[in-house]
Amino acid sequence: MNRLAGKAAKILALTLITMLFLAITAFAADGDPLVVGIGKTTGSSLRLRSEPSLDASVITMLDKDWIIAVLSEENGWYQVAHNGKTGYVSADFFTKDEATEFEYYGRINARGVNVRAEGNLDAEIVNNLGLNSGVTVVGIENGWYKITGQYGDGYVRSDYISLTNETPLTPGASVGDSNIVDFARQFLGTRYAYGGAAPGGFDCSGFTMYVYKQFGVSLPHSATSQWQSGLGTRVYSLGELQPGDLVFFNDPARNAGKACSHAGIYVGGGQMIHSSSSRSGGVIYSDLTDGYYNTYFVGGIHI
Repeated sequence: MNRLAGKAAKILALTLITMLFLAITAFAADGDPLVVGIGKTTGSSLRLRSEPSLDASVITMLDKDWIIAVLSEENGWYQVAHNGKTGYVSADFFTKDEATEFEYYGRINARGVNVRAEGNLDAEIVNNLGLNSGVTVVGIENGWYKITGQYGDGYVRSDYISLTNETPLTPGASVGDSNIVDFARQFLGTRYAYGGAAPGGFDCSGFTMYVYKQFGVSLPHSATSQWQSGLGTRVYSLGELQPGDLVFFNDPARNAGKACSHAGIYVGGGQMIHSSSSRSGGVIYSDLTDGYYNTYFVGGIHI
């Protein structure tokens, strides 16, 4: 009898463990809601609210002709998402579109997102995109966005793409303005790789070289060589920097006798984007106004 009771207890324990595992798995798979459709704003200053109520606080304003992701519908309100913000719009001022094909810009909102050949989890993986990679969304099928562009064609789960009204970048646009900064932002989260100069991995000068190459500017592959290239106009104070400028640093402990030990791209607001070899590195933002980078700042180049 005791043997049977013990066996029953083991079976019960295994059952409980299995149920717990399934519950955890289901919870893990149930992240942000998938997009069920899209809509297009027909007027300006549409209020995105925190709750489905006219008394709820306004998160932001949606402008005319923006394509908005629809997550759900309830009691005369749509739950929608745009530019990384989620909230509610009244069905009195917004209509869900039945179209499944459209063209709009989007950004990857997670790290290491798989692009698949078809819109399902069993389909072949054809690419993997980093956080903030820019994509062109051309349709939606069963909760998956169809994308196209410089990364090729494929499908990404809709909860991993934030639709945005930002204009897609075209290589060859003018250097020295926000275009080059926006292009560089696509690679946030890309790993650091010594000698790397491609989206699979960058070192510091490989990153600046790759970004500028897309805009028709040829840079050598070292921080010192870029600083001494003779291109553009040198500036020597943070106050003179403009978004898109190259920035250079010289840490005597790391320069091996060279003029510069590190390079990045100024994004504005005292920040740069660069490929760092630090423990929390890869392509990241860093502050130039104090600390390490302020101490070892050499200057910038405006091209």
